[in-house]
Amino acid sequence: MSESTAAATAHSFDKILNQTRVGSKSRSSGEVDDPTKKLRRLILVEGIPSSVDPTLRPRIWKILLRVSDLPAETFIEYVARGPCEVREKIRNDTFRTLATDRGFKERVREDMLVRLLDAFVWRNHDKQESQQLGFTYVQGMNVLAAPFLYTMPSELEAFFCFSKFIEESCPLYVQPTLEGVHRGLKLLDRCLKIVDPELFAHLRSKNLSAEIYAFPSVLTLCACTPPLNQVLQLWDFLLAFGVHLNVLCVIAQLLLMRDDVMKSSSPMRLLRTFPDLDAVPVIGIAVTLVRDLPAELSSLLCCSRPVVKIL
Repeated sequence: MSESTAAATAHSFDKILNQTRVGSKSRSSGEVDDPTKKLRRLILVEGIPSSVDPTLRPRIWKILLRVSDLPAETFIEYVARGPCEVREKIRNDTFRTLATDRGFKERVREDMLVRLLDAFVWRNHDKQESQQLGFTYVQGMNVLAAPFLYTMPSELEAFFCFSKFIEESCPLYVQPTLEGVHRGLKLLDRCLKIVDPELFAHLRSKNLSAEIYAFPSVLTLCACTPPLNQVLQLWDFLLAFGVHLNVLCVIAQLLLMRDDVMKSSSPMRLLRTFPDLDAVPVIGIAVTLVRDLPAELSSLLCCSRPVVKIL
């Protein structure tokens, strides 16, 4: 994208954002949804030009997650409680979060991750009697928190966006049994068998199911695959259209390395570490794949915001 095109796109985003007031009492839900649909379409067609305006992504993520209330006193109260009951488990993971990404390490300190995750556990400790699903810290949550701390201007905004994301977008992914992750992996196998039966058969001939080679990618919504700037671009798409589309994004990565996988007698050597993420072709393939799936499967992936309808 040229500099002039990026600037024009940033202006288009800004215009839509000015129309979208999630927390405004003067706007009906229908009035809010219309500009939000425009926002999703622009994300899909143009991508967010965050290099031109670094404020765009955090503003857009808050709208997509419907986060408007940011009570600082609530977050401060959670932090003031100190270590939660699973602090040791949190610390076992936080030090290695995106450990090879210098830009992330320069912007997000380990104590920020620990604080956010402690506060999240305290938040749900207080809410456990009033909600169907309980939440505590589970492995992988540190990686899911990382993009929010990197993207948001403050820990306060990162905390409330992360909490809304976990509790509403992917609650089953972070249950102690990781039920949502295992469902996603089974769905990945079902989808791959339909969109590329030859590749599916080759992997199965080597006793490779998605549970074996795709677990980290499904668990972290591809945040485990560098570089971070591409992860953020992929998450723009997932937050706009539904995190379960990540299943197709993982398949897209498989298809991009298909020739090498098909030639390999030991494909797990290739699949142990996916190639660096390239968000644009991955999203493009995922959008194409969702059109090729039976309605039953595409409805499971797209939730209430089908990408096909946007197009």
